[in-house]
Amino acid sequence: MKWILFILVALLFLWYLTFTASRLDRLHHRVETDPASAVVLTRSAYLASEAEMAERSEAEESLTNAIALIAESEDFHTEFPEISERLEVVTQRIRIAIGIHREAVATTKTQRSRLIVRIFRLSGTAPLPVVYPFEELPL
Repeated sequence: MKWILFILVALLFLWYLTFTASRLDRLHHRVETDPASAVVLTRSAYLASEAEMAERSEAEESLTNAIALIAESEDFHTEFPEISERLEVVTQRIRIAIGIHREAVATTKTQRSRLIVRIFRLSGTAPLPVVYPFEELPL
């Protein structure tokens, strides 16, 4: 009778490990392929897309700052109402995308920090997800 109970507990524990590893894998894929995050990462202009990877983040940050300066101008809103409205829509979408990405990163990091995940190395070789510097900028 004790053997049956032991085998049942062992099977339940193995199922739990498998479930946790699958969940962590799904979280990693969500961070990597999140469409909203893809919008955030590819919203920069030609200069940002042509820059080297190390310079890309700086170029995107500069572009964001330039757009913010233009959008703060009173003349901009009165002279170009259509562009102003479209910019507001895009800015709102970017805010949503950044929020989704940051939530996915936080959830993945929380799961990876759990003791059972670290002991059994359930995260595998997946890299730790990152929050990009431009996500900290106010929009």
